[in-house]
Amino acid sequence: MFYGVGNVHLQMLRALYPKLRIVGRDNVMRIMGDEEQMAAFEESSEKLRQHILKFNAITEEDILDIVKGRRTSEKLPDDVVVYSIAGRPIKARSENQQHLINAFHDNDMVFAVGPAGTGKTYLSIALAVKSLKEKTAKKIILSRPAVEAGEKLGFLPGDMKDKIDPYLQPLYDALEDMIPQVKLQDMMEKHVIQIAPLAFMRGRTLNDAVVILDEAQNTTPAQIRMFLTRMGWNTKMIITGDMTQIDLPRSQKSGLIEALHILNNVEGISVVNLNGKDIVRHKLVTRIVNAYENYDKEYNNNESINKD
Repeated sequence: MFYGVGNVHLQMLRALYPKLRIVGRDNVMRIMGDEEQMAAFEESSEKLRQHILKFNAITEEDILDIVKGRRTSEKLPDDVVVYSIAGRPIKARSENQQHLINAFHDNDMVFAVGPAGTGKTYLSIALAVKSLKEKTAKKIILSRPAVEAGEKLGFLPGDMKDKIDPYLQPLYDALEDMIPQVKLQDMMEKHVIQIAPLAFMRGRTLNDAVVILDEAQNTTPAQIRMFLTRMGWNTKMIITGDMTQIDLPRSQKSGLIEALHILNNVEGISVVNLNGKDIVRHKLVTRIVNAYENYDKEYNNNESINKD
């Protein structure tokens, strides 16, 4: 991203600093030449790095403005959470998504509940990435219960990471859309970003972090209670779930349903309910969700009539 497609940004920097020999290879840049220009280049390159960190993109106009000392935008627009690695602004795309953003800022714990495609997980991870970039959190911890979605996966080969990664892939997908691959890998190796199954949370106290529990409808009451009590100092938690996609055995009560009932009026906890109007995937997803909701209502009404 820094070098640009076909090294166009690198070539532009060479033209702007003609007294320097600038060689870029992978993540390493070597600079030789005039000491005065080297000092100016060092200052400009740090500003360029900060710009990319904030906006996940940089244009030739941005480079020219920074090198020439002209003022560039120093803060994100008010409605933008973060930028994707493609430079696309990630922001609320519905009223309830904005409620989720506001609830995160105003509360230490947020429950985001709604059907598939409403952006619960994606927007939650964007808020966590924003907190990391702004240094209001030192790490991101993402977790999911390892529950099979109505199918038996059987024995999975490989080590522990290989076995659990299929359950956690949606979390990786969202992160890869917001953090460049090399940077993300480095953050994970340094445990700045941690992704783990819910079972791995037991016994931990989570401080200075944004912690997200995804697919919470598939937790048991004991599991979600354990998770919620991991909360430490300067930590925010987001718990997401979809009541229509509970994959627990029929005899097992969903921990999310119980938690929402118990914690409904606890100060510092907000519950944001998303619905079909908030779906931001393909328009057919909205129609599918609505069709299933209508079917469930009809089925439940018929069941009630038959019992009477």
